[in-house]
Amino acid sequence: MHTITPYERWNQYYNSSHDDRSPFAGKEYNYDLYSENIYGYYIDPAWDYFGSETLYIKLLFVDYDRGFAVIEMIGEWNDALNNDIMHLKRNIIEHMMTYDINKFALVGENIMNFHGSDDSYYEEWFEDVEDGWVAGINFGEFIIDEMKNYNIDNYINMSGSLQIEKWRTLPPLKFFELVNSLILRRLAI
Repeated sequence: MHTITPYERWNQYYNSSHDDRSPFAGKEYNYDLYSENIYGYYIDPAWDYFGSETLYIKLLFVDYDRGFAVIEMIGEWNDALNNDIMHLKRNIIEHMMTYDINKFALVGENIMNFHGSDDSYYEEWFEDVEDGWVAGINFGEFIIDEMKNYNIDNYINMSGSLQIEKWRTLPPLKFFELVNSLILRRLAI
């Protein structure tokens, strides 16, 4: 797992440690020291801890004018034991929403497993975004199936057209425009 790094090409557009409004503002990264791990497997130092022992994130891009954020994830999303959605909602999402972020793209291709519980934090997040949305990009089919078992798909748009294989070829604003148009099409149906 230590070889899986957060997407780096957008660093020229955004760096969460240099953003005064970011929950990771001022964080200093030591790329020579692998200290964070998931189930004993070290992960790249660029991933950010947000309160979960099994799930880490990287804030890849934020556009405050458009109210949009891209969050890449790695690890096991475990609501049953660790209540990961509570940590994500309370420690990251609510912080970002104070700056009018209401559109969230969660890149989940490095989520290895999902263990659900109830959907109350997802429902709360869905209600909080009002005119915005939450999109799950490139979640594995087995993750999507498990999330559907807990009705998470009622709150996070995922699968189908949101399996954007070549998202890395797009600059951040083109990515936003694509995801936003796909979500708006879904809402129009």
